[in-house]
Amino acid sequence: MPSVDPVFLERVRWRCRRGMLEMDILLGRFVEQRYAQLDAQQREAFDELLDLPDTDLWDLVRGDKAPEQARQREVLEWLKQV
Repeated sequence: MPSVDPVFLERVRWRCRRGMLEMDILLGRFVEQRYAQLDAQQREAFDELLDLPDTDLWDLVRGDKAPEQARQREVLEWLKQV
């Protein structure tokens, strides 16, 4: 499993703090359970997802919308499993 710099990981956790409690919980669990296993491209896709507004990201996680970027699909599937 690739290692993640603890300072960088803390920054990722901070970016996962959202205005929706559901998103806070989901993203926090994802970072704890899966983030260290992501490769560089998957981390970029996750970063792109974090750039989205809460409602858009929530719609993607719930399957109400399809991701614009194909590379985000795998990360979204993992988010749904958390």
